[in-house]
Parts: sequence; C-alpha cells; structure tokens
Amino acid sequence: MRDLMSNQVRLGVTLLRVTVASVFVIHGITRLMNAGVGGFGEFIGSWGLPAGVALAWAITVVEVLGGMSLAAGYGVRVLAAWFAIVIGTGIVMVHASDGWFVVGAGRNGAEYSVLIIASLVAVALTDPVAHRLGRRS
Repeated sequence: MRDLMSNQVRLGVTLLRVTVASVFVIHGITRLMNAGVGGFGEFIGSWGLPAGVALAWAITVVEVLGGMSLAAGYGVRVLAAWFAIVIGTGIVMVHASDGWFVVGAGRNGAEYSVLIIASLVAVALTDPVAHRLGRRS
C-alpha cells in the first residue's frame, strides 16, 4: 500500500510540475508570438524598474526555456523560486489593486497568481526530482 501511495504522490507532483511549467512556457511563447515583449518592457519601466525591455526579455526567455527545464525536472527549486518571485511581483504591481477575484466578483485579481505560487512551492517542497537533484536544482 505504501508503494502505491508513493507512486500516486510522485505521479501527482509530477503532473503538477509539468502543468505549472506548461503555463509559463505557453505564456512566454504567446508574448513572443504577439510581439508583446516591448510593451511588457515599457510597462515594467513605467513602474520605475530599470531596463524594462531587457527585464521583459529576460522574464520571457526564462518563461520559455526555464519552463521547459522545469517540466523536464531540471533546476526545479531555482526555477520555482524565480517564477514565484516574478508572479509575486506581478501581484504587487498589478493584481493586488484589483482585489482577489480574477473573474466573477472582480477582474484581474490575485487569486490565480496565488494559486500558481502555491503550486510552485508545493513542487519545490515535494517533487522527488527536486530532492534527487537537490544539489543542482
């Protein structure tokens, strides 16, 4: 029974890791395909962050390549931390002022971003790949 549970937990955490990684990959590819990096960079710059366009490119490249790496199980802890910081910054800069709800009782709120951060933390804490490759991830 314990082996079955271990296999189920491992499968569940792997599914969560691959799914949350896919969200980042798709997000970054969509920004690239819609020529949105420049606008994103201008938005970042408008908040007073330095080198907005360069930062937007860095975020986008890490979303795509880092997301693929996360899905494959490489750099799990480092990438989970990076993505959590980026998403947390998005909450502070954009979503918190719009409230909690993304749809329904509000628009563009923080609930989805909080769920992504919680998923990243769960993956970093429980994914066997993160533990097996702990020194490298």
